[in-house]
Amino acid sequence: MTLEHDHDPESIRHRIAAQPDALYLRDWIYGGIDGAVTTFAVVAGVAGADLSVSIILILGFANLVADGFSMAAGNYSGTKAERDDADRVLAMERRHIRELPEGEREEVRQIFAAKGFTGAELESAVAVITANEERWARTMLVEEHGLAPVERSPWIAAAATF
Repeated sequence: MTLEHDHDPESIRHRIAAQPDALYLRDWIYGGIDGAVTTFAVVAGVAGADLSVSIILILGFANLVADGFSMAAGNYSGTKAERDDADRVLAMERRHIRELPEGEREEVRQIFAAKGFTGAELESAVAVITANEERWARTMLVEEHGLAPVERSPWIAAAATF
């Protein structure tokens, strides 16, 4: 059996240190299926109207482009809104860390206690996470708010959908 990647310490260190890639497969599949279905519906409808082949092809192509643009614009806007919201939540968490550090530390404690950390291991995990404000805020972004740790590009999402 061949594994997808190596598991020696150096390979692991390199893989973990690299920022994970954002995935756009969902966008590509969504755009492909929606584009195929709506274009088929338009072509079938105008074919049923007994129009010439050239008119059917022109309308099908026009629908494909318009639908692709519409979905790309919608996905761009949705992905941008998700990023803007994550930025807002991250700013809020940074403010909470500065203004209410003990309450935020307790949130980290309870999150990791729910993951099975106890006693000195729990306190050590809390100390490590809360020792760095950026790591602390990003941990809260994912663990408290359930937001994705990897930022997706609105432009790439739009292009993948188109």
